[in-house]
Amino acid sequence: MSLLFIYYPKCGTCRKALKWLKENGIDVKKRHIAETPPTRKELEEWFIASQLPIRKLFNTSGKKYREQGLKEKVKTAPETELLDILATDGMLVKRPILVIENRTVFFGFNESNWKTALTEN
Repeated sequence: MSLLFIYYPKCGTCRKALKWLKENGIDVKKRHIAETPPTRKELEEWFIASQLPIRKLFNTSGKKYREQGLKEKVKTAPETELLDILATDGMLVKRPILVIENRTVFFGFNESNWKTALTEN
């Protein structure tokens, strides 16, 4: 199974998710979100695969989200514009991101969802 784990090393949730992956013997290809941010194309594909509302892809607790005043914009802007905004800076994107076989995508760490997708097959 091909697994891509996109994270920010200083993020507590990312560290918790990485620890969980290691404890469960799950190997992933790691990618630093700030050094190699998701492309616009990746974000669009992952958005569709995740089946989440676009606002759930934003790191709403992040400094850049607040600096850019995105709280209101996320409520009204079209999805294409929001994907363009997300593609400008990896730090705007909710993390960690787990991409499974390029078809299942999780934004953020939810242990029960990850466990179901990765260990209960």
